[in-house]
Amino acid sequence: MTYTDGNNDPQLAVVTQGLVKAYGAFKAVDGLNLQVPAGGVYGLLGPNGAGKSTTMKLLLGLTKPTAGSMWLLGQQVGKKTTIQPGRVGSMIEGPSFYPGLSGLDNCRMVADYLGLPVSAASEVLTKVGLRGYEKRKAGAYSLGMKQRLGIAVALISQPELLLLDEPTNGLDAEAVVEVRQMIMDLAASEGVTVIISSHILSEVEKMAPMVGIIADGHLLYQGTLENLREEGHIDLRVSDPGLVAEMLETQGIQHEYIRKSATLRIPGMPDPQIGALVTRLVSHGLQVYRVASERKSLEEAFLELVENPQNHVAQGPVKPFGHKQRSAR
Repeated sequence: MTYTDGNNDPQLAVVTQGLVKAYGAFKAVDGLNLQVPAGGVYGLLGPNGAGKSTTMKLLLGLTKPTAGSMWLLGQQVGKKTTIQPGRVGSMIEGPSFYPGLSGLDNCRMVADYLGLPVSAASEVLTKVGLRGYEKRKAGAYSLGMKQRLGIAVALISQPELLLLDEPTNGLDAEAVVEVRQMIMDLAASEGVTVIISSHILSEVEKMAPMVGIIADGHLLYQGTLENLREEGHIDLRVSDPGLVAEMLETQGIQHEYIRKSATLRIPGMPDPQIGALVTRLVSHGLQVYRVASERKSLEEAFLELVENPQNHVAQGPVKPFGHKQRSAR
């Protein structure tokens, strides 16, 4: 099979192009272009109903795309092609297990189905911190232990890619910290690529250096949270705001007049660019009294995106994590 546009790039674990999932006239996912670097934690962030779970189901082949293309671990997947069982693990819409069976027996069932040795069940339960509780019925587990069991089931085949849908949802503070640390350790020490979905910004911020922010089925931003925060604004206080506004208009620079502070507000830009702008203003005989740069908080930047999705488009390609990657099977 021939791949184009870098979709077989070993530094990318997941690539989607123009991915669409429609239910009649409603598009749950609309033109999604993801690039997920291999070997780290990637956060799929957005409000409830944004299309996060649908995206994960598309990647797993649990629902078929209406349009678009997908590549997982360098292999194109879609309506007629799926990735080799065991290379991808998942926990979608909560952990799945038989409550009347022990944690160990639940994992043994999955190991048997995948043709894995019985020892794989004990090993994965130790990995997720359930050693000593493996013979207890899963239905008697705490919420945090149930999440761990769900992740254990997803990990039993030693997948290269792990998809976790809201992995800390409903957990108490202590369990959230434990599950979060476990996810980060998996990515850092074993080279597993982990995609987590969440509607909680603060939770994703603690785990994922790279994010894709979606709302109404659209990818609004892709990159680091730090870069998102840097997209603040610059306030200019000048001798003739009207003339400066005209100059900004001719240069295609968005602006608004803040009456309270008598300043012109423009989008954030690199220092050399703002320096060149100030130089042009001075060369036209204008006096620049004040230049103030203000970065948005992460919460402000996130809310601006998801509350006005029609005004935003996703950023370009993302850079690799730099974590070690698991060798291809």
